[in-house]
Amino acid sequence: MTDTRRFTDYAALVTGAARGIGAATARRLATEGARVLLTDVDLVGARRTAAELADDGLDATAFACDVSDRESVETAVAHAVETFGGLDVLVNNAFACTPDAPLFEDEPDDVWARDLDVTLTGAQRCCRAALPHLAASGRGAIVSIGSVNGVQDFGNHAYSAAKAGLASLTRTLAGHAGPRGVRVNLVTPGTVRTTAWEGRDEELAAVRGLYPLGRVGEPEDVAAAVAFLASRDAAWITGTTLVVDGGLTAVNTGFRQAIARAEGSD
Repeated sequence: MTDTRRFTDYAALVTGAARGIGAATARRLATEGARVLLTDVDLVGARRTAAELADDGLDATAFACDVSDRESVETAVAHAVETFGGLDVLVNNAFACTPDAPLFEDEPDDVWARDLDVTLTGAQRCCRAALPHLAASGRGAIVSIGSVNGVQDFGNHAYSAAKAGLASLTRTLAGHAGPRGVRVNLVTPGTVRTTAWEGRDEELAAVRGLYPLGRVGEPEDVAAAVAFLASRDAAWITGTTLVVDGGLTAVNTGFRQAIARAEGSD
């Protein structure tokens, strides 16, 4: 029988936890017994989500954290350690994704820098601050949220480059942290129905047919993968990327559909 309380007595910190994948991950970890600190630059949203979890009897609190600021990150990690008495799990979910300029040569430096700073360097800041505490726990785990954008071209130059960088950081940090007893892994989602897609139902309907499983993802799909990699069920897994994309990058559905249409027109 599967243990549904894999994180009893665990302490976890989730970045970008006000909504979407971060909020779903915080709920999943808390439901399985973890004490969770929900951090976000949007403290009002993080508090709202934490209150919802607390109303359901879960151990969740909110704290402001801007992952683009080293002092803010270190303060959030210190708060988690002080509040919980240690730290076992870090989930790097915070990101920035700015629409591309029409032409690549028109991409402003500040836009490029911000997407990389929040998405990639922000995760690095969190790992750096949390790693000593994760090592001290004896069961530490880092799970970062990547994207299929880091594997194939789906637009968003800076965001995609940052997500690809997270995959590399996952591998190199796994090699460094492994001897210290800390596992480091990455979850790579496809299209997930979050607030970023609000009011874009037609776009979601258009891309749904490209997924072999016939639907876009839900935040809970990603949260389940994060919980697995953070748990002792994944005790011998580190430095890996778990793709959670409904088959998008494994199967060229558009090609199959084009061939079927051509055959049908014969």
